[in-house]
Amino acid sequence: MMDKVDKTDKPQIKGWCPGAWRPMATGDGLLVRVRPRLGRLTRGQMLALCAAAETYGSGLIELTSRANLQLRGVSDASWPGLMEALVEQGLVDPDPQVERRPQRLLAPDWQAGDATHETACLLEARLNELPALPDKMGIAIDAGEAPRLGDVSADLRIERAASGGLQARASGNLQARALGGLLVRADGRALGTPVDSPAAAVEELIRLAHWFVASGGREAGRMRRHTAPLPPWAPAVTPPAEPGARLALGEHARGRVVGLAFGRASAAALRAAVAPDSVSAVRVTPWRRLLLEGEGASGAAIAGLLDDDRDPRLAMQACPGAPHCEQASVETLALAERLSGRVAGSVHVSGCAKGCACQQPTDLCLTGRNGRFDLIKGGRADGVPLATGLTESDVIEHLEKNSDALRL
Repeated sequence: MMDKVDKTDKPQIKGWCPGAWRPMATGDGLLVRVRPRLGRLTRGQMLALCAAAETYGSGLIELTSRANLQLRGVSDASWPGLMEALVEQGLVDPDPQVERRPQRLLAPDWQAGDATHETACLLEARLNELPALPDKMGIAIDAGEAPRLGDVSADLRIERAASGGLQARASGNLQARALGGLLVRADGRALGTPVDSPAAAVEELIRLAHWFVASGGREAGRMRRHTAPLPPWAPAVTPPAEPGARLALGEHARGRVVGLAFGRASAAALRAAVAPDSVSAVRVTPWRRLLLEGEGASGAAIAGLLDDDRDPRLAMQACPGAPHCEQASVETLALAERLSGRVAGSVHVSGCAKGCACQQPTDLCLTGRNGRFDLIKGGRADGVPLATGLTESDVIEHLEKNSDALRL
């Protein structure tokens, strides 16, 4: 099952995302990714996932920027047993081909019967009508009164239109919110095509997916990189509604929001989070936050999880690094912890130049190369460094000498 990768100065870009039926070999074993249906796990499913992580993997669970949950440290020998457990719990479809369908990402605060939920269910019923799309393509369903997923990777988006957002705010019931005021937007375009219902939005999205393939989109790989003009029947004329805020840590109308430092936590910590019987479910988000549903979700702090929105580890970018990733030549998490709360501005600590944790420039980027760090300011992991060959201690010393980069 594991494909051996030589650790070189130029990391390999595999061009596909891991799944459950198609795990990816890493430095600490297989990486197995689970896509919760509608972005939600029941309490029983969450407990089963924690048990599976400890029984078949390393016990570490990560929350990705596309709101997937992934288990680390799975071996070739343990993978079949893991898959049997995941399928039994409804966490993975028994048909491997289902995993090849585009990732669907829902705004996490949807309610049963609202536009986001209705649209997602209608799309699920028609997934077989989508063409075969590139592996990394995804769909965002973000039809609440204030879109929340604009900064999350997706290729086709169903959102609340600007005028629709105003109508939804003025409405006092779910049925009215689900009617009209939606748009379908191709990623990379500021404007989208207005539609009058969730069903019409799904129809338009399927047509756009077929247009993407027919107009040569496979070569581009992602919608944002596809430069072909949109078809006449999909005019980009309507802006989305003003974006809403990410879910804040702490009490929530449906329970409680907790954070994961650097997007990862132990199975033990997550088991403790759903231990109360009154916790009914867990919703995943792309922002290192989990929404625990149920009145019993509120209460004391949970060891290993974050409850303060100001914790800098929620915003810092750090990949797993060595030894978890076989392409990384440095450990990343210890240095990220040392820098937490000390560096002014955005920070990215990357085990290699591929920069999996963050593709955007950051104020400070530290990239692993041949067992040391390159220091980059205002760039990506593959940017031009100001200093090279730094140890972890060298990094701290360099930043202390340049105190404008630190909160000292």
